[in-house]
Amino acid sequence: MYANNHLLSQLSAAAPVGKTFATRPGLPDVTYGDLFAGAERMAATLARLGVAPGDRVAVQVSKSIEAIQLYLGTVMAGGVFLPLNTAYTGAELTYFFGDATPTVIVCDPARLDEITPLSGGASVLTLAGDGSGTLTEESNAQLSVFNSVSRSPDDLAAILYTSGTTGRSKGAMLSHNNLSSNSATLRDYWKFTPDDVLIHALPIFHTHGLFVATNVALLAGASVHFLPGFDADAIIKAMPTSTSLMGVPTFYTRLLDHPGLTPEATQSMRLFISGSAPLLVETHERWEAKTGHRILERYGMTETNMSTSNPYNGERCAGTVGFPLPSIELRIMQDGKEVPNGEIGVLEVRGPNVFQGYWKMPEKTAEELRADGWFITGDQGLIDDRGYVTIVGREKDMVITGGFNVYPKEIESLIDDISGVKESAVIGLPHPDFGEGIVAVIVRDDEALIEDHIAFSLEGQVARFKQPKAIKFLPELPRNTMGKVQKKALREQFKDLFAS
Repeated sequence: MYANNHLLSQLSAAAPVGKTFATRPGLPDVTYGDLFAGAERMAATLARLGVAPGDRVAVQVSKSIEAIQLYLGTVMAGGVFLPLNTAYTGAELTYFFGDATPTVIVCDPARLDEITPLSGGASVLTLAGDGSGTLTEESNAQLSVFNSVSRSPDDLAAILYTSGTTGRSKGAMLSHNNLSSNSATLRDYWKFTPDDVLIHALPIFHTHGLFVATNVALLAGASVHFLPGFDADAIIKAMPTSTSLMGVPTFYTRLLDHPGLTPEATQSMRLFISGSAPLLVETHERWEAKTGHRILERYGMTETNMSTSNPYNGERCAGTVGFPLPSIELRIMQDGKEVPNGEIGVLEVRGPNVFQGYWKMPEKTAEELRADGWFITGDQGLIDDRGYVTIVGREKDMVITGGFNVYPKEIESLIDDISGVKESAVIGLPHPDFGEGIVAVIVRDDEALIEDHIAFSLEGQVARFKQPKAIKFLPELPRNTMGKVQKKALREQFKDLFAS
């Protein structure tokens, strides 16, 4: 039915019409037939509003099946889906709308009055977390018969804006083939089949929840427990009738504190996947001790979808992100040369997963996406002699103190092993003598833990130039919605620490 639309043809291929796609707490189940019929009505609505092939549809809404139908309907109508973090402010949205110039904007009803003046003439409709809103009303008036717009593998399917931690946000352009090929690879690598039931508790404005969790389930013809967000009680309750969970590290640390997490509760589960932020080795070990399962960690970016994964069969090595996925190449570069195994450099990846460039930023695209297809990730890492990839941090997070390079991950790993430390983040701050001074920001489990004990514990473990020149304690580290520690916020908070 969608054979002329590359991504839709892939996502619908394994969809048995009468099979349940999603169960939802307190709401009716949704079959595959329901899902795609609703998507067709969404597509018809968008077309009526003037969405033509290549037009952007900007979406800032709470998680719902209707939002998934809007994603599918946008692609079906030939549009380019532009999901936006629900935490973005009006000022941030002004930039995104002005840059992407969407034809249609869909927002939460509560923000309609705020967003309409920012729309730049786009049609603005609403969609609430319960599925209500003017978009749903318009769509319900359409017939669930829509001839999908022809789209080829290289046509754009989505634009996702990066978090903008190093300047203004960049719109990563993802093609139909970028999304379909990566999801098919993950489906096969992680052994997803129609028998699987995935616990879906991730947000859907991000690669992880939308293009990994949702697309993989659709390509496999699997079912999902579709949760509005992270809820430890709901996840534990869903486990006996599920086979898999995709989450971020905070999912697992919080679930470890839940009394219902037992080997019996996880008996039907075959796979726990973690990504979007580094998972501590301690979390790996505690999870295995408590459940008998070993978490599978993988690595990806907005620009590349997923690039590496620990093996499904084989050793899932804690502290690493596994091997390059099939059809994806990975290398470690430093000063224009590929470095030997064991040496740290910048990760570059190449394959069908790699994006098409940054929206309206040809110069930035040329800086980060080489003409031969290699994408410079900006992440620093190494490949060990077994081929496992380890991420040591962002290139911009590397600290240069007194002329020496210091990789924060090395120091963080040592601090995290100290009794009484819950987690840590190491940053560099302007220093009058050393250029940058190393600062360790620590969240502690034991309030009796003091700076001197941290400093004493590090003596003899690392060279003196790597040891923190200051130690600060916080009740928690600042994180984005996907669980990534926001080091930029820490650098801003403590920017004057070494000021003379």
